Amino acid sequence: MGETVALRWVPQGTFHHVGFVVSSIQDTVQGFAETLDTEWDGAVVFDPHQDARVTFLRSRSPADPLFELIEPASEHSPVLGFAKKGGGIHHICYVVDSLEQQLQQCRSQRSLVVRQAAPAAAFGGRRIAWVYTRNKLLIEYLER
Repeated sequence: MGETVALRWVPQGTFHHVGFVVSSIQDTVQGFAETLDTEWDGAVVFDPHQDARVTFLRSRSPADPLFELIEPASEHSPVLGFAKKGGGIHHICYVVDSLEQQLQQCRSQRSLVVRQAAPAAAFGGRRIAWVYTRNKLLIEYLER
């Protein structure tokens, strides 16, 4: 399905991307690209750990975060229910030097680690973890 986009397009800061759940990447990507004034190279990555297909859109400014579109890959996908309700903004993602240290800090702030560290296909096997904060924000942390 093409080279991993997230390895080529790397935002300059730690704010890596904003994730949107969609029912179909193919049906929505052009509208997102036009609305957000972004570029899309057509690469879609299947992530078996997330049971989803993902793609990334790049802003014209390399300092800006990426935009990720997430499509459920099966009836067992954790984002299927959200997609069936129309989808929308799902999470934000930050790059961190130490995933373990970040998760420890999140726990100390009484945030809930909803998915432990696991490799992510879209990031060449780099590990990600998911945290739900006390103010109802879903954050994905990506290990540098």
